Amino acid sequence: MYPHREDSSSAETCDAIRRNIEAVARLEEDYIRQRRVADRIADFIADFSGSLKFVLLHMVVYGAWIVVNLRLVPGIRAFDPWPFLLLGMVVSVEAIFLSTFVLIKQNRMSRRADQRAHLDLQINLLAEREMTLVLQILQEISAKMGVTVSDRSVQELAEEISVETVASKLRERLPES
Repeated sequence: MYPHREDSSSAETCDAIRRNIEAVARLEEDYIRQRRVADRIADFIADFSGSLKFVLLHMVVYGAWIVVNLRLVPGIRAFDPWPFLLLGMVVSVEAIFLSTFVLIKQNRMSRRADQRAHLDLQINLLAEREMTLVLQILQEISAKMGVTVSDRSVQELAEEISVETVASKLRERLPES
């Protein structure tokens, strides 16, 4: 990619990428491992209810329920004749519980996304500070070497940026939701 780089440099990059991937994987594994039992149960139910197995199971169970209660199976007495009021109640109660489990999982996932967003913000702020320092150092080196940088955007980028000011400007400009 860069002819002036040595193979060891790309190996170091690969090591850095590998370490980052391992660090992220460890964070995710720790988060999954630290879930409460209730969260694990809610996750299992929400995951199962969103699967093809769940759909097939319901097709079989509800199909059998309807076939039996339409008296299409000889020797089995109908326990919920048309219009299947008991089936309607069972489906309604199931829907209440399934939606609750899905909401529990979504709330937990939302909290996790917020945690990731805060981590991203911290990393971005650190990167911003590092880049500002690099630009300031480059300006000092350029000045000592007698090279002038007349581009205003470079000088603007080398200035400290207040996170509070940016957040305030964003609040002013973005529409309320």
